[in-house]
Amino acid sequence: MKWLESLRNFNKPHLCKIEKIINETPTIRTLIFSDQIMSNSLPGQFAMVWIPGINELPMSVMVSTKQNKAAFTVRKQGFSSTSLYNAKLGQYIGIRGPYGNNFNIKSGKLLLVGGGTGLVPLMRLLKFVNSSHDITLIIGASTKTEVCFEDLANLLLKNNTHHVITTTIDGTYGHKGLVTDVMSDLLHETTFNGVYTCGPELMMLNVVKMALSKHIFVQASIERIMKCGVGICGSCSMNDNLVCKDGTVFNGLYLLENDEFGCTYRNKSGSIENYTSKV
Repeated sequence: MKWLESLRNFNKPHLCKIEKIINETPTIRTLIFSDQIMSNSLPGQFAMVWIPGINELPMSVMVSTKQNKAAFTVRKQGFSSTSLYNAKLGQYIGIRGPYGNNFNIKSGKLLLVGGGTGLVPLMRLLKFVNSSHDITLIIGASTKTEVCFEDLANLLLKNNTHHVITTTIDGTYGHKGLVTDVMSDLLHETTFNGVYTCGPELMMLNVVKMALSKHIFVQASIERIMKCGVGICGSCSMNDNLVCKDGTVFNGLYLLENDEFGCTYRNKSGSIENYTSKV
């Protein structure tokens, strides 16, 4: 891999062909491609993905079960995300990176909490655990049809003691309610050595608070609007932090000192807005 790194400029788009498409849910797809460098990216790292003629998007690197394969998982949402979602087999996309830091994986019992495409860095984290880890993963979704990665998680953890717990807000599958409802129950029953989370920021704020209330090491992978990925545009700023350069992974104690975490964010125009929706 070292000689590949020496030849490739991580700040210029590297063209990759989409080789396989997996429909995870009616609104989420995973696009698989060959790339040795991306296949070895660390959990929490991301890439800037160029859709020719459309835009460039930040995407967490999804795990693949095959050697030298990597993937991106995208939800059909805004114009650019929908364009990537609609990409066809054989279509080329440009990739810059990987960028950012990664999760610090503790020994022992680990709790992973995520929802929707926020599960992507947590799925990659599962590739880096060893057989001594005892893993509990909470998967959150709005409804049964939007639950994703349950089978993949069980496959990746087949050599581990593990529990995969699903939650849906409407109660159509698994536990009814929020991931934090299940987490609260687990924290009363089990002592964890580390908690890792990615998903809606209000959810992560609650996960971090709950973990720290039990004095558990916790890290969150932050999702913010990114236009450059290299610390120039400032779109992903969170007070003095640039999520693309200083993250995406931050320790929970540090996050709680940042009064923008879970409270405000910058929209596509750069204006500050408040988080208001319930998660």
